[in-house]
Amino acid sequence: MNFGQAITTVFKKYAEFSGRASRSEYWWWVLFVALVSIPFNIINQVTTSVGTTEVAGLALGAGLVYILWSLAIFLPSLAVLVRRLRDAGYAWGWVFIALVPFAGPIVLLVFVLMPSKD
Repeated sequence: MNFGQAITTVFKKYAEFSGRASRSEYWWWVLFVALVSIPFNIINQVTTSVGTTEVAGLALGAGLVYILWSLAIFLPSLAVLVRRLRDAGYAWGWVFIALVPFAGPIVLLVFVLMPSKD
């Protein structure tokens, strides 16, 4: 699966938690989300360090767009994570391991890196 196919698949299965997601589908989605989020983070860093009123309006607009972007990708990101866990042979409940400080995100990372199981 290539980059475009992965993004299309995730958006088609916007809130579909059943089925499976390959490693490539999951990691292409993660790359897409990171690439789209980078400009928002840069604008936030620039506007908070400068602090002028002209830039503050830009920061407010960028912040609102970032909030909308985050809300728009929350469900598909959660759905593709659940499908990826299922594909790796783990139950959906393992998503909550990410809430455990320090070790939880590392365990979840190991789980999504695992190869597909039948």
